[in-house]
Amino acid sequence: MAEPTPAPLDQAAHWNQAGGQAWVELQGLMDALNKPIEDLLIARGDPGVGGRVLDIGCGAGGTTLAMARQVGPQGLSLGVDVSAPLLELARRRAEAEGLEAADFLQGDAETLEMGAGFDAAISRFGVMFFADSDAAFANIRSSLMPGGPMVFACWRSPKDNPLAGLPLEAAAHLLPTMPKGDPLAPGRFAFADPLRVRGILERSGWHDITIEALDAPTPIALDDLVTLSLKLGPVANALRQQDQATAAKVQEAVRAALAPYAQNGIVPMTAACWLVTARA
Repeated sequence: MAEPTPAPLDQAAHWNQAGGQAWVELQGLMDALNKPIEDLLIARGDPGVGGRVLDIGCGAGGTTLAMARQVGPQGLSLGVDVSAPLLELARRRAEAEGLEAADFLQGDAETLEMGAGFDAAISRFGVMFFADSDAAFANIRSSLMPGGPMVFACWRSPKDNPLAGLPLEAAAHLLPTMPKGDPLAPGRFAFADPLRVRGILERSGWHDITIEALDAPTPIALDDLVTLSLKLGPVANALRQQDQATAAKVQEAVRAALAPYAQNGIVPMTAACWLVTARA
């Protein structure tokens, strides 16, 4: 099943406006859905009590907070993201939990001065959106101690994640035709090609690079999957320009397309990703 490739978004604008606000609304669902990937990243990237870790593209802070619990108040877990609404939520969550080690910084990791001497860097689906990936990874490397590990998860191809494109396919006849974009442009599947990922990391100075397939079970209630499809992603972006009648028809079409995959109301989805590790 081929997924249409929508034209690229202005990533900073998107995550500071509609995309960021939608993620804020769905934060609990997104954290629960991505928990298996979070757990693996924390296990691989944890430098121990007192360590200092960068979390790139931290969003609402789930991985940043998880790492802060690991490094303790003597350490630092610094979440970096372009989205003000998501970082505002992340700071509130850290304060509510009393996590002294959690801190947050708004900006683009391509150019942002993030400091130096970090022991490790992690990212859960936050690295595929850079306009200049070589520059971003070189900048991240410059913030780590020599030999410090970076661990990140990125999506494999749409073919490996067949349900990802189903909502847009189901709704396409109800929405304006979307111009096709470059599949290598910043976006969810920009790092689907492991050879491309390796090349970016090698050019930006990383070594000891490993790229392994990760198939993480991410079961989700059918109702929640429909909500995600309508609130985040290409269908959501197209729906923001449509009236309520069209939105209702799109919701019906998306639910009808996803329902056959549900078992007792649960879609036994799998996140087909790459788990990438490298050293500065």
